[in-house]
Amino acid sequence: MDPTRDNSFIRFATFWWGIGTFLIFALLLAVIWFFMDSDVQTMEDAAANPRYETKAKIDEAQAVIISQESIEAAIVTESGKLVSSKPLAVEKPEQVVPGSETSKKLAAAPAVDTTAMDSAAADVPVDEKLMEVGKAAFLLCGACHGQNGEGGPIAPPLAGSEWVTGPVSNLIKIQLRGLVGPITVAGKEYNMPGGMAPLSYQTDEQIAGVLTYIRNSFGNKASGVTPEQIAALRSEVGKPQITVEELTKP
Repeated sequence: MDPTRDNSFIRFATFWWGIGTFLIFALLLAVIWFFMDSDVQTMEDAAANPRYETKAKIDEAQAVIISQESIEAAIVTESGKLVSSKPLAVEKPEQVVPGSETSKKLAAAPAVDTTAMDSAAADVPVDEKLMEVGKAAFLLCGACHGQNGEGGPIAPPLAGSEWVTGPVSNLIKIQLRGLVGPITVAGKEYNMPGGMAPLSYQTDEQIAGVLTYIRNSFGNKASGVTPEQIAALRSEVGKPQITVEELTKP
């Protein structure tokens, strides 16, 4: 038998040593927590604090110009106007709902004869101002066609494309209506999922600029395109996406 098992003094001392050790450990944790928690700032706090400071400055500046009562009164007034407003009929072709009766009528309309336009287009000089407009507008086109006209995985190249340097009416119709279905460019077939969306929201000058730009960039050389030519084919807007079969062969 262990001679210390029944020693009351040893058992008493061991008990209090245990209690003391526990208390010292708890006190140490409390001290660590106190010093570590005093100025702790998370990454979220570091990012949010400048925004809170900016908001406070804006609120303070706004309060000098307009009172909170005026803001609340304006909310009530404007809300009443919105509730009582009635939608107006819109006649813009670019807002025609696909599959609607208007869309069907536009699709059934006879194709515009562009023979005269394409014949006269060969004599249109390149306008340098339109080239600059087109260069800026092409940033959007370059997302699919490549910023250097080299093409992408789904969109055909514009550099060396017979469609780009071909009849100008083709490009105008594609811009105004979009394009769907397969198209062969430089001997390779492309078929973009969903097709190219129409860009008829652009102005006549913007469309003329970007078409002039692609016809005279990336090694291409062709006549310019004018805003008047775009305006002459605005009746195409609202028709379904055009297919290769509807275009004039280059």
